[in-house]
Amino acid sequence: MSQTDTRLLQVASMLWVIWGLVHAFAGVIVLSSDTQSGFQAIADAVPAGMLTMDYPAAVGGILNQHGWNLGWFGVATIIGGMLIWRGSVTAIWVTAMVGGLADLGYLIFVDIPGYVNFFPGTVMTLVSGSAIVLSFWVWRKLAL
Repeated sequence: MSQTDTRLLQVASMLWVIWGLVHAFAGVIVLSSDTQSGFQAIADAVPAGMLTMDYPAAVGGILNQHGWNLGWFGVATIIGGMLIWRGSVTAIWVTAMVGGLADLGYLIFVDIPGYVNFFPGTVMTLVSGSAIVLSFWVWRKLAL
């Protein structure tokens, strides 16, 4: 692996760790919030008054499940980022699937409809997309 390839993987690794930290933190915020505050934290582009209501317990449970997923996505990508730093081809694929597919759902169902602000939501999608592009660029060169 060339020095350039190593540096590209290190940048991708740092991007995944940043993405993972943000998502693990978001998971903690959602899990430690009541349902109304959890929705307001996620859908930060929606006026808070539109999310103020008495939610059924089942809605809170679903939101907590989302918070749990945010947390484990974050931890998995932090670990994946550390393994990518060490040049693991498997980690490139697994981390891209975990973080990339999580962000794809976010992009389609939350970001594109306009429920979130550009920062941090859209920025994190750009971070994961950049990490995927950089790491697969190196992987492609190594696979040929």
